Amino acid sequence: MNKKFLTTPLKNIAIASVIAIFFIADRLLKMLGLQIVELEPITLIRELLYFNLTKNYYIAFSLPLSGPWLKLIITLVIILIIFYLSYLLLYQKNKKIEIISLSLIFLGAASNLFDRLRYGYVIDYLELKYFTVFNLADCLISIGALILIIKNLKTNK
Repeated sequence: MNKKFLTTPLKNIAIASVIAIFFIADRLLKMLGLQIVELEPITLIRELLYFNLTKNYYIAFSLPLSGPWLKLIITLVIILIIFYLSYLLLYQKNKKIEIISLSLIFLGAASNLFDRLRYGYVIDYLELKYFTVFNLADCLISIGALILIIKNLKTNK
């Protein structure tokens, strides 16, 4: 039997599982943040990283774009990603990196969109001293985008 045939489905399941674990962890940490909102920030890594609930009414890294236009833009981006992912899955071969990257972006954006629709803001909880407050969904989006950028840079060389 072909070893690649046996290992590819297991790799796909493992990758999907890791992505799902990060999505679920993000949702759980957001719920935890809402429960302990009254407490002082919790130190995670010395004086560098804290668990600190912050209501983010703006876009990524608190860039000042908010309101109904932001919800509309995010919703449209998610819909476009879903259609492009569907296209890749149905009609393209050898696009695993793109599918994984877009899945990371989609799940991160979906988690943050859920917050915006439910609470009117995104729940951020990881405070990096001297930088910003973010969440695991932001990490999923950033990692997915970074992988796509690197892939495209290598492809275009």
